Amino acid sequence: MSCNLEGNLEVNSKMGIILPTYCEAQNIEKLVAEIEALPLNTSILVIDDSSPDGTADAVRQLQTKHTNLLLLVRPQKSGLGSAITDGFRSFLSLRTVPEFVVTMDADYSHNPADLPRLVSSVVDGCDLAIGSRYCKGGKIEGWPLARKVISRGANAIARGILGLKLHDCTSGFRCYSTRLVKKTIRYLHSQTYDIQIETVKQAHSQGFKIKEVPILFVNRKSGKSKLTLVEIENYLSYIFKTLLMPTKPENAF
Repeated sequence: MSCNLEGNLEVNSKMGIILPTYCEAQNIEKLVAEIEALPLNTSILVIDDSSPDGTADAVRQLQTKHTNLLLLVRPQKSGLGSAITDGFRSFLSLRTVPEFVVTMDADYSHNPADLPRLVSSVVDGCDLAIGSRYCKGGKIEGWPLARKVISRGANAIARGILGLKLHDCTSGFRCYSTRLVKKTIRYLHSQTYDIQIETVKQAHSQGFKIKEVPILFVNRKSGKSKLTLVEIENYLSYIFKTLLMPTKPENAF
């Protein structure tokens, strides 16, 4: 995996941030700048699925200013789940592996200012901190009613099957301990949004501590949602089929 990474492979950071992108050229410069301004020791990995708007070239330009910015360009759109697992593998392949790995959207649905609170929960002893829209203090802005119903329903089903008391199993704004990533990556095979449920399932089944941190989720400030009907169908299929099956490893890392 490291041979496909562009940037400083000798980067040494406490926290790695995975930013999956597709056509985020209008957001990426500002987002990187805001993350860099935080009092955190970070490396940022942009995983771009060959965006036709020049997202990858925008990142390459930013790399001239930020030596902790990495880029992985994939040949085509391959799904959020595979982007996250590719990101995990990329950070694990570095000579100096970060202690924590964060996943977040690159479209400003997730506020970079919430990163310190999310990370502090893992520093304090949990292995998976979920930026929760539905726990006390969490909130969503800008979603239509239908989207809220789908999200709430998916979470209710997942909670029931997993037997967890989590309010938000599907949030993509998360901080993982590297200990959890190393232990569970061989079990991950989801290609799309169902990766969020799969990682929670693996963390829970292997005894890792999970905590929710309230966040404000804001609908995309620009562009349009990438969540398609096919991805919703795949997600629901995963919930009803895969989650009911016993945990077993896939191809090992």
